[in-house]
Amino acid sequence: MSERVQRWIDGYVTAWNSNEPADIRALFTDDATYLTAPFREPWRGPDDIVTKWLERKDEPGDTSFTWEQIGEDGDRAFVQGVTVYERATFSNLWVIDFAPDGRAVAFTEWWMDQSDSDAASEE
Repeated sequence: MSERVQRWIDGYVTAWNSNEPADIRALFTDDATYLTAPFREPWRGPDDIVTKWLERKDEPGDTSFTWEQIGEDGDRAFVQGVTVYERATFSNLWVIDFAPDGRAVAFTEWWMDQSDSDAASEE
């Protein structure tokens, strides 16, 4: 696992648990994009990212998150994670494009409710 990815994920988890605008902003470049699904319109720039993040925020302690880096290609890293809430568990796949300073210039997250796997296995 790369130190750059570890630092960024640590910062993301800090921001996730604090919901402090400064913690969120620290993750992204001024021209960053944040895609909450691969084909949705991205959030653009730190102001938009902070606003939309806080509209959908989780409360501190509502989640646990485990992850592993599954790949890296130049300035792009791939992270697979599991987010556990009291009501549901989600599988995550993140793609992070890094700027030279270690902040994200682009971030895409895919997430799937693990309870959906029961329905798929019945088909």
